[in-house]
Amino acid sequence: MIRPFVVRSPASSANLGPGFDSLGLSVPLYTTLCVTPQTVTEVVPLGPDLEDTPADESNYVYRAMLLTARRAGLKLPPARIEITTQVPLARGLGSSAAALVAGIVAANELLGRPLSDAALLDVAAREEGHPDNVAPALYGGIVIATLDKLGTHHVRLDPPAHLGVTVLIPDFELSTVKARAVLPTEYSRADAVHALSHAALLAAALATGRLDLLQHAMQDYIHQIWRAPLVPGLSDILESAHQHGALGAALSGAGPTVLCFHDTRESTAPLHRFLGSVMTRNGLEGRILDLPIDEKGTLVERG
Repeated sequence: MIRPFVVRSPASSANLGPGFDSLGLSVPLYTTLCVTPQTVTEVVPLGPDLEDTPADESNYVYRAMLLTARRAGLKLPPARIEITTQVPLARGLGSSAAALVAGIVAANELLGRPLSDAALLDVAAREEGHPDNVAPALYGGIVIATLDKLGTHHVRLDPPAHLGVTVLIPDFELSTVKARAVLPTEYSRADAVHALSHAALLAAALATGRLDLLQHAMQDYIHQIWRAPLVPGLSDILESAHQHGALGAALSGAGPTVLCFHDTRESTAPLHRFLGSVMTRNGLEGRILDLPIDEKGTLVERG
């Protein structure tokens, strides 16, 4: 008999500028599942952030659990699944990826771990359609990943020394569907070269700890310029955050959260003042948080 256990999956920030659908990192805001095997299935979302989510088997977490069972060719045992989250919904911090990965990992535990981590990542990436959020949610740290017919392939990086994250989380939602709808269907050769060269430079800078290159490497013409009208103040932050202590800035996922890298040896007070002023000028409210990069990814804890 499997004992009760807890699964904790972190939030994530994807793209980081030019790494569209392929690059992301995890941050310590968590979706948590408390799983208790029993004779019937119960799905119990808890807390105000989840009050509008289904309290039955149509819940996204439970549907994620069924994906694991289907890949493993096994029947999912009944259990009570209590769900809580610190990840703000529809803000560009991978709330759906955290729920998806938590559910997939929880099901794997219930089933006796028939699937490897690589298989779990492939299940999650195929469900999302891209690996940029689910890979760091599963593995932690900074992850570069691709998805193709042969599988999901990734490289995980430990965060460079002294690299911290500041996030501006506005008090409004932006659906990924809406944010993707504004993107063009075709790009010029110049934009493609710009994206490829900057994504390569960003991955290399993160791999080698070249924090001085982040401001230049994080430039993007693939998605941020198209999404800027949906996120008031984004253009100001991308253009000027480096003047206030940011090492680089990017729209987090599809937004509206904006991510800035900072050097943890330096004060972030000037950056906070700048981000606060951008919100004020645009009539927005929200939170500004300094966060480390989560290095552990999804964890399973047993009592």
